[in-house]
This record gives sequence, structure tokens and C-alpha cells, in this order.
Amino acid sequence: MSVALSLCLLAIFVLAAIGTPVAYSILVGSIVYLAVKGQDVAIAGEQMASGLYDSFVLLAVPLFIVAANIMNAGTISERLLKFCVATVGRFRGGLGHVNVVSSIIFSGMSGSAVADAAGVGRIVTEMMRKSGHYSRGYAAALTAASATIGPIIPPSIPMVLYALVSNTSVGYLFLGGVTPGLTMGAVLMGMNILYAHRRGIAADAAVPLREVPRLTLQAFPVLLMPAILLYGIYGGIATPTEAAAIAAAYALFLATVFYRSLTLKAFYEVLVDSARPSAAVGLVIGGALVLNYIVASENIGTTIAQTLAGIDVSPLAFMLGINLLLLALGCVLDASTIILVIIPLFIPACRELGIDLVYFGVVAVVNTMIGLVTPPYGILLFVINATTRIPLAEIIREIWAFVAALILALIMMILFPEIILWLPRLFGYAG
Repeated sequence: MSVALSLCLLAIFVLAAIGTPVAYSILVGSIVYLAVKGQDVAIAGEQMASGLYDSFVLLAVPLFIVAANIMNAGTISERLLKFCVATVGRFRGGLGHVNVVSSIIFSGMSGSAVADAAGVGRIVTEMMRKSGHYSRGYAAALTAASATIGPIIPPSIPMVLYALVSNTSVGYLFLGGVTPGLTMGAVLMGMNILYAHRRGIAADAAVPLREVPRLTLQAFPVLLMPAILLYGIYGGIATPTEAAAIAAAYALFLATVFYRSLTLKAFYEVLVDSARPSAAVGLVIGGALVLNYIVASENIGTTIAQTLAGIDVSPLAFMLGINLLLLALGCVLDASTIILVIIPLFIPACRELGIDLVYFGVVAVVNTMIGLVTPPYGILLFVINATTRIPLAEIIREIWAFVAALILALIMMILFPEIILWLPRLFGYAG
């Protein structure tokens, strides 16, 4: 490792340790590297400008964020929740099932775990608390865990970021996330069934069957959004970025014209609230583009690939080792940083070992989503704490069982790649 790279990494770790935002830490560390190397600092700006200008797919990120915030601002989330209560709320532990199923459906519209947790997740957490059957910590922990499904089932903002650094098809990544997302939902519902039996929770009062058609009809335009997105992308009508624009426009149409629930003032707040996370992700992307230039200059990815080839590591051992590393990093780093900065280091090794990049990408994104609910950093834990005022200690006490269930689902995906690759291959993927 060169002196310049050592100083770069030292600057990044020291700044991050004292609380500097990760994006700023990466940018400062990259400038330190360029300065020590005697290279023009303007290279940092050139890398960011060219990387962002050449990546049309990145426009999908703010558009999906806007679509999710519009749905949360209007009555779309409430209509979706009523539909879920009518369909799965009648079973034992019903509101827990509603929590998971609403996240699965909402994930087909937003692509954001935070939007899921702060929107429909906040509402169903309050419903679970008021029912008297669930502890506050359990309701919040299940909401946080189910929100991790949001970026797995398409559309997915993290998969768009992974496509940026790996040159993998966004469409096939989206398809690869469908079955894993349903698998995660199944294990979480299994945990909820165990909880309901252990606590002796009776079935909730069922919505009369005669009401189900009406509630389904009210939610039907909302339920159409995932179908519109998927048909647009896989029917060759729209690129993923154009599909994101369609999603935002469709959400706006539903909230303002169809349901008439979004005022001009609320729409302005939606745009402001969407600009903040979009800018934050943009800064991380900018820093990552400069750092990836440094990684390429130091030939780190190739060195890792050659080292692994020299010690004859099997693809399965590599996948297990990388996922252990990512799980550990997920405790202290946010998902965007891991996807944009850490994962690109291992892509050359995947090619060397013959590991499919769609398979690797979906597994990596699932892993980083588990990091969103893993203490001490777990951003979803803080989101739920802020929106529900449930003490963080109570949430953390209950989250470990769900983390274990999600890791079990992750292991299944690693051991059985067809869970991920079956649907993409059905649509012509040759990987």
C-alpha cells in the first residue's frame, strides 16, 4: 500500500470517527491522496462531473424518492393498509402479517426502506400498539425488519447504485430481487406466527368479507403501480430511469386527481423532503466516484482478484467470507457507502471466480439492508424511534430475532443461487 493511499484511508477513518458525514470524509481523503501524489486536485471534480454526467440511470434515485414521498403525503398509504388488513389481518397475529405484507406491496412502489418505515410502517406500528397484543418494542422491531424488503423487490434504489459501479443490467437486478424479497417476507411472517403462538395472541376481528371487494377496488389503482413499472421496463417501453419518472407522475396523479388528497403546500413539502436525501446520496456518489478512481489507480481490485486466484478460494467460500465482512461493515456504515465504495473492490474477484454479478449484487444488497437494522448504526432503528417515540432500547431488545431470521434468508440465497437467478433467466438472462 502506497503512502498516499495510507494517508487517504487514515483521513477518511479519522474524519468519520469524529462524526464527519461519510461523503465529506471520502472527499477530503481523496483530496489528500491527490495532493500527496502531486496530481491536480481538479481531478476530483472531473471524476465527479464525468461520472454523474455519464450515468443517466442515477436520475432514477431522486425520482423514486419523490414517488415514495408523494404516496406517504397523500392517502395512498392508508388505502393500501386497509386492503392489507382486510386480506391478512383476519389470521392469528394478523397485524404483524399486515406489517410485513404492506411492506412487500409498498416496496413495489418506492424502492426505499426509509420511506417504507416512515410512512406505512409508522401507521401500522401504531395500530399494533393500540391493539394491546404486541409490545411496543416488538411492533417497532417488526416494522424496521419488514422495511428492509423495500429495496429488494423492484424498484430498488440500492440496486441502481450497484448497477452504476458494476455495469450490470438494472432490469435483471430488479427481477433478481423479486423472489429474495418474498423469501424475506416469508421468514418474517414465520417469526410473527411463532410470536403469536408463544404469546397466545388471538385472531383479530376480521373485516367482513362483503367489505373486501370495496377495499380492494379503492386500493386497486395503488396496486397497479408495480405492474406498470415492471411492464414498462421488461416490455421495452421504458428504461429504469424513465420508469422512475412514470412512477413519480403516476403517484402524483393518484394523490392529486384520483384521490384528491395532496394539497399544493403538501406537494412543496414533498419536493423539499425529497431533495434532502437525494442530495445526501448524490454527495456519497460523488465521493465514491473519486475514490473509485483512486482504487483503479492503485490497482486494488485486480490485486485482490489475483490474490484469491493464487490461494485457490472456492466461489462459495468467497461469498461466505465477503458476506461476513459486509455484515460487520453494516453495523457501522450506511448501505450507500458500502455499495459505492466497498463492493466495487470485489467485483474483479467475482469475475475471476466466475460468480454471476446479478447474483452477487442481489446478495450484497440484501446484506446491506440487514445492516439497516443492525445496532449500533442501524438507520431504520433511528427512523422508527424518531417517528414513533418508542425507546431505542426496547426496539434493539426485540430486533435480534428478526436479524437472525433475515440472515437465515441471506444464507439460503447464498447457498441456492436459483432463488435469485430463476426469474431473470425466465426473461432471457444468460448469466
